[in-house]
Amino acid sequence: MLHRNAVLPWFILVPETSAVDLLDLPAETRDRLVAQAAALSAFLKTSLDCPKVNFAAIGNLVPQLHLHVVGRRPGDACWPAPVWGHLEASSEYTDAELTALRTRLAEAVSLESPDR
Repeated sequence: MLHRNAVLPWFILVPETSAVDLLDLPAETRDRLVAQAAALSAFLKTSLDCPKVNFAAIGNLVPQLHLHVVGRRPGDACWPAPVWGHLEASSEYTDAELTALRTRLAEAVSLESPDR
């Protein structure tokens, strides 16, 4: 999933699992999920020019297991603070931006369910 706020390139991986914490996943599933997060990180760095990537599994408000992969740049809306609780700016993706991002992401990263 793509975070709705376009101020930062922020992706959310939501695996199909009943586990609520990353460390509760079977090792093989956890390894595949972390590999997907690493692929997203590489995409953010190489395709979206983000020199830093924040990664977290802090689902306190939503109990369903999900991982945040957020591209960061010096001078972005929250820099150097964490995005959690500091992202006050807001912007929406245009349809053209979403289409272009989907195309670039599909070309660069294969994201299949880690349970398959």
